[in-house]
Amino acid sequence: MPNFAARLLHLLSSFPLPPAPLPGAVEVRGSFQDPAVAAILTQFAQKYYVADTQRVGIFGINPGRFGGGRTGVAFTDPVALTTICGITHDLPKQRRELSSEFVYKFIEALGGPAAFYEHFFLSSIYPLELTHAGKNYNYYDSSAVTKALWPDMRLSLTRQVKELDLRRDVAVSLGRRNGEFLAKLNAELGLFERVEVLDHPRFLMQYRRRYLAENVARYVEVLGSLLK
Repeated sequence: MPNFAARLLHLLSSFPLPPAPLPGAVEVRGSFQDPAVAAILTQFAQKYYVADTQRVGIFGINPGRFGGGRTGVAFTDPVALTTICGITHDLPKQRRELSSEFVYKFIEALGGPAAFYEHFFLSSIYPLELTHAGKNYNYYDSSAVTKALWPDMRLSLTRQVKELDLRRDVAVSLGRRNGEFLAKLNAELGLFERVEVLDHPRFLMQYRRRYLAENVARYVEVLGSLLK
């Protein structure tokens, strides 16, 4: 069987676009079809996802246009990709993405990228980028969009768990609202024994930034308890 990195690259590059346009002029972009994005993801996966350990899946909502939608690496903006992960690329680095900034603070607190990615897999419930009028869009921002994407969200979770051989005893949701949908999907699919829910990194950076140290400590406490 191909190693974890090869399975991940195949999964993301082959994940289908929705069969019909989404309601409300919401647009979908398959970032992984872009050769430049695929090249970055390949570098990253071959550096951090080579070991075939069983990882805990940590699921966000769907990629943002300045983070995973640009780099192909979940919750990783171009700055973090270079300065923390050591991945070379030609993307503009002038803008930090709030979620990425927070994520790499708790990753550093858990021992850095090499240690973290050996035990955890950062991803999204829906793996493709959603935008509306050029701005980030969440799959749950419209019940019509959620309904249209539900079969693909089921497919996404199932493929990630089975093809990547993720741990089945626990999964982690980034975001309370996201956690409600992850719990509902899990009730339908029976993939995980339980779901841990943490406040979303962007929410914490936007509305709870003055409690940054405490928020990072909470992530370290919860994720650290999941290490085997």
